[in-house]
Parts: sequence; C-alpha cells; structure tokens
Amino acid sequence: MQASENTNDDFLFIDDSDEDEILHDGNGETWKVLIVDDDPEIHSVTQLALSDLIVLGKHLEYIHAYSGRDACQLIEDHDDIVLVLLDVVMETDDAGLNVVKHIRETLSRQDIRIVLRTGQPGYAPEESVIKDYDINDYKTKTELTRRKLVTTVYAAIRSYQQIHSVNQNRIGLEKILAAAAELLELHSIHEYAEGVLTQLKQLSESHGSVFCARGQGIIEGTDDLSLHILGQLGHSDELIEQKLSCIGRTVIQDRITSSFTQKKNDYGDDYAVLYLTSGGYRAVIYLDLAQVLTDIEIQLIEVFLTNVSIGYENVHLFQKLRNAAYRDWLTELPNRLEFVNLLDKFSDREESDLVAALIDLNHFSDINDGLGQDLGNKLLLAVTERLKELGGNCQFARVGADVFGVIGPADCVNPERLISLFHRSFTAGEHRLPVTASFGLCSKSSAGSQGVQILNQINIALNLAKKSNHENFVYYKQEMEDETLWRLGMIRQLRTDFADDRLELWYQPQLSLVTSKVIGAEALLRWRTAEGKFISPAVFIPLAEYSGLIVEIGDWVINQACKQIKVLEQQNFDHVGISVNVSIPQFKRENFVDSIIQATINHDVKPSKLELEITENILMDEPQVVIDALVKLKAEGISIALDDFGTGYSSMSYLQKLPLDRLKVDRAFITDIAEPGQSLIADTIINLGKQMNLKVIAEGIEEEAQEAHLIAQGCDEVQGFFYAKPMPADEFLQFLRDNQ
Repeated sequence: MQASENTNDDFLFIDDSDEDEILHDGNGETWKVLIVDDDPEIHSVTQLALSDLIVLGKHLEYIHAYSGRDACQLIEDHDDIVLVLLDVVMETDDAGLNVVKHIRETLSRQDIRIVLRTGQPGYAPEESVIKDYDINDYKTKTELTRRKLVTTVYAAIRSYQQIHSVNQNRIGLEKILAAAAELLELHSIHEYAEGVLTQLKQLSESHGSVFCARGQGIIEGTDDLSLHILGQLGHSDELIEQKLSCIGRTVIQDRITSSFTQKKNDYGDDYAVLYLTSGGYRAVIYLDLAQVLTDIEIQLIEVFLTNVSIGYENVHLFQKLRNAAYRDWLTELPNRLEFVNLLDKFSDREESDLVAALIDLNHFSDINDGLGQDLGNKLLLAVTERLKELGGNCQFARVGADVFGVIGPADCVNPERLISLFHRSFTAGEHRLPVTASFGLCSKSSAGSQGVQILNQINIALNLAKKSNHENFVYYKQEMEDETLWRLGMIRQLRTDFADDRLELWYQPQLSLVTSKVIGAEALLRWRTAEGKFISPAVFIPLAEYSGLIVEIGDWVINQACKQIKVLEQQNFDHVGISVNVSIPQFKRENFVDSIIQATINHDVKPSKLELEITENILMDEPQVVIDALVKLKAEGISIALDDFGTGYSSMSYLQKLPLDRLKVDRAFITDIAEPGQSLIADTIINLGKQMNLKVIAEGIEEEAQEAHLIAQGCDEVQGFFYAKPMPADEFLQFLRDNQ
C-alpha cells in the first residue's frame, strides 16, 4: 500500500509537544524495533521521526521488512525484537494480521509489542484480532503526529520492559493477561469500568473502588467538565452516572481530583489512586486497600494499567463506531440497524399489548426540493421532538430519510394518537409547516420472531396505507405477507417463463358488419406455464406492469405482431391488420416511437397493417407526451385506436387532439345493448365516431340481437365470441382460409 500525500511529513514532523519526559541520555544499549511496511518512504519518515528518541536509557535500533512474509522471517531470526510497527494492508489485505498470528501463534511470542498502522481510515481489524493477539495499539497513519508516534513507541517499549521484568512472577502475569482478555470483551463504557475494578480487586485485594471520568460525551445530558462515577465496587449502584461529589467522602473526592489534575498515580498506606490516559481519554481509579501494596503488586498494577488505558480508549472508539453504525447523525435517534435490534427485543418481551409502527411523512421530498435540505432537516428534528409526546415508555428511531419507527404500549402507539401528533403544524426555522403522514402498525400478537421479519411486516402495512384512498393507517395481517410472497413468486415465474419463450400471442378476429369479412385481429397475450396451465391476463398483466417487465414483453409483442402480419401477407391475407395493446410504461420510454417504427422496418411490413390500441387511462398520466408520440407514429402510417372508450376520464379536448383511426366500444356498454333503454352510451359513442370520421368497432358481441342493434346504428366493425374466440396463430390462419 502506497502512502498518500498526507501520510508522510505532514503527520510525522508536526512537533506538537514537549517530549523531555521521554528523552534521556543513552548508555549504548538499544531496543530493536521492526518496521513493517511495503512503502519505503514510511520506513524513512518513521525512522527519521524517532531518530533522537531514547527510551528508558536506550536508543532504538531499526530492522526493516517490506512485506508480511519478510517480517515473519526476520522475527524468527531476531529473538530480541521488542516492538513491531506493522502495516495492516501490504501484499494482501490481511498480510499484517497474518504477521500478528505468526508472532502469537506460531512463534508463541507474547512479549513482543505490536502497533498496527494503516493508511486506510476505513479499514479496521476485527475485534477478535485485537482480543486474541494482544495488539498493543491501532492507529491510522494520519493520526500519528510526531508526538503521538513517540508516545505510542514509548508506551509500547515500556510495556515490553515491564512485562519482561515481571515475567518471573508467572501468577501475576497470567492474571494480567486473563484480565486484559476479559476486558476486551466489554464494549460498553460502564461495563468496562466495572470490569477493570473487578480485575484490580484480584490484583490488589481492594475492598472498595470507583472508576471516574468526565461525564461529557459519555453520560447523556451532561454538558459540563465535572467528574462522574462510571463504575463502582463496594459502594452503591445508585452512584453510577452521578457526580463524584455524591460519593460523600471528601478525602476520596480530593484524592481523585488531585490525581486527575496532576496526571499521576498516588499510592498511600490504605489507598491507591490510578491515573489512566490514552488517545486523549482520561480516567482515575480509586482503590480502598486492606494493606500497603508491595513493589511487585504496584508493578503488576501499572503493567495492567498500560493495557487498561489502551482498552479504555478502544472502548470509546468502539462506542463511537457503534454510534456511527446504530445512531442517526441528525436526530441522534437509533437508526434502521438499531431499530431492527429493538424489534428483536420487542418480540422477546413478555408484554402482550405492545405495538411497533412506521411513520412515513407524506410529500417530504417536496419540502426538501422547494424549501431546501436545511429546512427539511429542521422539520425532521421538529417531528422527532413531537414524537416524544407519545411518552417515555416508547422507543423511537429514524428508519429512513422521512420514515420514523416507534415501539410502545398499545394505548400510546395507535392510529388515533399517531394521527393526533400531526394535527398541529410543525415549526421549522421561520416556517410553520402542516405535515401529514401514513402509518403502518403491527401488534405483538401478529409480529414475527425476528426484528428483520417484523420490520418487513410493518413496511408491508405502511405501503398499503400509502396506497389506500380511505385510511392513512393499516395494521399488519398475515394474509398481507402471503399475498406479497405470492406476487413475488408469480413475478419470478413470469420472468422465467418469458425468458423460456412460454408467452404466446393469440388472435381474436375482427369483422366488418358491412361485408361480414375478417378485416383484422386483436393480438392478445397468453401465458402457458411449463405445466401447461394458462394464467389469466387479468392476473399477470398487472404483475408485469408492477415489476417493469411489461416493457420487455411489450417489445416482444410488437415484434411478434409484425411477424404475424408478414405471414398474413405471404398467405395472401394482406388486407388483414393486427391490433396491439400498448401500456403506460411503454410510452414512458424515450425510444418508444423509434422502436415501433424499427419493428415494421425489420420485418418489412406495411405500417398501416399495425394498429396500436391505447386506453383513456394512458392519457391521464402525461397526455401531451402521449399525443406527441401518437402523432409521430401516425405520420409513419401506423393506425391508432382508442380502446375501452367511455370507461375512463379523458377530456374531450384531448380526444380531439389524438390522431385516431378507430374508436372501440367497451364490452360493458354492449352486454345489455339489445335491452330497452340500455343502448344510450353505445349509441352515443357510435354517433360520436361518425361525427369525427372514425371507424367504430364494438367488442364483446355474444348474441345476434346485439349484432342487429349495432348494424342498425351504423357501427362499422365487431369482435366477440359470437364470431370467434381468441385462437393461436395457426388456428387463426385456418379461420381466415375457412372464411374467405
């Protein structure tokens, strides 16, 4: 890994503190330090930054390795290496970690100190690596100013010397290592504090202790620099998160404050005050002792404190990582990941009246786009505060950009309470904004057993609420998920069968009422599964539109229709045209018009023999886009029919603008056309078509009486079961031969 521009002189030559405390006259002896990095420049600047450093009376002697493989060999060859400054990513992403494993497992060298370094801030070793392989420190290269590098090296070498010096006391060393391993399992600051006190009790036989640090940034709501109690043994649990002054013993308070201020340990006959610092994180431990500590006990404790200090910094870093991973940066509420964890606990709780809900702000993107993201953020903060009115028994989260989660008792989390939160406008900056929301809810009795599953269930309910025209809330029910799974399964099967060419075009003949001859056919899509079962178009067409597959299917249908037109021409039925239905998603494609025209060219058919049927609903979406597209198609000679006329809500002004060739009377107006007083709409459409010089075709003819009425009204063309049902292509050709 090559060092970036800002990882060399910029971070190693900033002289940011006085280092007299760690520089002493050398005596000719050295500490051997192995620098492992695949960037030669890192070796140079590291050695230069440490060139005048003397640690505990010894200079540093440097050994260099430029790969993990070389490092392993050098460590085997030199049994007096005390410190390894180790790059994490070299010839492989885990080369550095493999060196760590080689040191600890293969060579069983537990005394060598290891400082991991990386030039990639986003890369961090797994917690298990830090725990299992006794990593002394872990830093990104951009963190290492000269002072921090010097301090890190000094701390590591001092740790080595102390471990080495107490190695003869095997029992004490084993206690230290065991304690450090146990502490690395604790990632909460409070757990870590009490874990440290528990381990110190074994090392010092203390009968009372407290762990103190500044509460700011640790204890929620604390904004001063007072010392707070983070852990205790032998006192009262009520002291946790309280100010140090609450301990009630002035002498203890004074000793702790003095140690924190003077930044040093303080040992007395019946007490010890231990000062911790690492990476800017400071704390003080107070021990009530039964007897005076021996020199070896002090030495063991101070070795232990070296690890404790680094562990305390790591706990803070883990806490920051957890906040970054599980907290929303804006509202400071739990985020989606943490909400899933809360839902896991929700499913395990014994209370039966709990409800989990999602709250989706309606049209929030309009506020962001119209008033700006800053104001949108202020609105989200205002909503966060308003949600808290539900009560302290509720848990809240920000699950998405404008979606909040809440878990609480049913008397708090219910549609009435949730809707009431949005009766009042929200204050965001200088604006008062009325906001509405949609709600998906799931009671504990209907919830699944896992958080991810429950979130999916609530989301299903929320999506249904957003689509509902009646209520803005929906409670989850099992059949909703069953329907969703069925839909997904059907879409998956449709994709597979379409790819396997199992879709077919069938054709329903269209006849002239004047000549009784076939003048065309409507192409109708059919889906025959691998088992030979037909799926109704009323089922799979909406699924194709929902999944977006309708666009690909639509292209296929156009090309199949053109192929059929060509076959008809070759069979001397060149007077027969084919009508094809077109969907809204097809119109939204930029190249829709070109794709239709290109299909007629590719198959060498007359454009006038291809007719596109559109419905009134298509006009409701983007009418001008549709009109412009149809005008271009009409200019190429392609016919246009308006299907299901009278069933939609299109404006008559748009109807006049459409370049139509035919109006199609829907079967709904044909069914009872022969009954007295039931033909008004059909008669009106037929008359309108005549007035606009359009051909009129009626569909759904099943009886002779219906045909007779249409002839009397001057309808031009018909189709329906009275004449022929939809049929495969080969049967349609035979039908044409039989009815010439």
